[in-house]
Amino acid sequence: MEEKQKKTDIYEGFEQGLIRPPSEAYSLLIRLTRNCPWNHCTFCRVYKKRKFSIRSVENIIKDIDFIHGYIERIRQIVKPGGCSDNEVINTLYNSFAEKDRVAFNAAMNWYAAGMKSVFLQDADSLIMKPDDLITIISHIKKCFPKIERITSYARSHTIARIRQENLKRMADAGLNRIHIGMESGSDKVLEKIRKGVTKAVHIKAGLNVKQAGIELSEYVMPGLGGIEYSIEHALETASALNSINPEFIRLRTLAVTDGTDLSAQAARGEFEKPTDVMMAKEIRLFLESLDGIDSCIKSDHILNLFETINGKLPEDKEKMIGVIDRFFQLGPEDRILYQIGRRMGLFKGPEDMDQSPHLERVKQACSYYGVTPVNVDSVIDELMKRFV
Repeated sequence: MEEKQKKTDIYEGFEQGLIRPPSEAYSLLIRLTRNCPWNHCTFCRVYKKRKFSIRSVENIIKDIDFIHGYIERIRQIVKPGGCSDNEVINTLYNSFAEKDRVAFNAAMNWYAAGMKSVFLQDADSLIMKPDDLITIISHIKKCFPKIERITSYARSHTIARIRQENLKRMADAGLNRIHIGMESGSDKVLEKIRKGVTKAVHIKAGLNVKQAGIELSEYVMPGLGGIEYSIEHALETASALNSINPEFIRLRTLAVTDGTDLSAQAARGEFEKPTDVMMAKEIRLFLESLDGIDSCIKSDHILNLFETINGKLPEDKEKMIGVIDRFFQLGPEDRILYQIGRRMGLFKGPEDMDQSPHLERVKQACSYYGVTPVNVDSVIDELMKRFV
């Protein structure tokens, strides 16, 4: 066992994980853990067959120092105004061993983005010992004192078990936003998807994050309750969020992807995914049921039927519900065109149907693939799989 642990701790170069939230697109990615410590959720295939491990503090510090060193070298060759000598950069890039080019690319991209934020990977960085995590965060702040945000994914189950004083210490060190995949607030849905957490634990974890002074971003997955639990999923999720009042509520529509347990359940007839129309009604009910909070709603993902559902509660609530109502005001043919065009990345909201230059292109695609009211949702399911 000791020998196995020693091998795991051998430094093999700068590491980056598989995913990050869309809102962290311009963040520097620093990998603290590999994969997911839970890894049982029926809808997820990201970390399947991948073993979870925690990287050593020493190796994580090396990654940070690598980036810091590269940033210092990049500063020397980038001219005032942001212009750079591409020949010098290419010569520098080619001088590195292949394993070191990942770190250099990460440094270049982050420098170009303004070096404002750092995202700690992978699925649950807070599972590390608090002292180790604080050491890492403090080192990031030491190397890059002007960054504005350090963020991480975390499981509610993990956060609920961290002592409040340690969460506060993390906040004081510089951790100022946590992303949690709530997915649902319904205990029935949470049990069916094997989330490994309950509504009560979601609420406890969310309140703990808020109490520590850390921004909270909660992710909700429309459609996850299936047709059977669609209404309960909407109402119980809204109820949980009303108890927490997170800074952000982010929508991530369910895509049933091949190779997941949920896909196998659907094939056996044990799960029936709601249609787009059903999910639009579910989201409307969810939004209507959010009450007494001032969260920002974000629908920033191509999987979502409505990207333009964005706003702050309570003042923008009716405007956001109006986006869905506009969808239902479309005629049957235009509704299908919108659904397909949205998943092609050509529309953001139903209002785009009025004067979109892409409408003819969508009509041609629907004609070519033989999209009809009968098969539109199966076509959309296939389109959505490309983005998971």
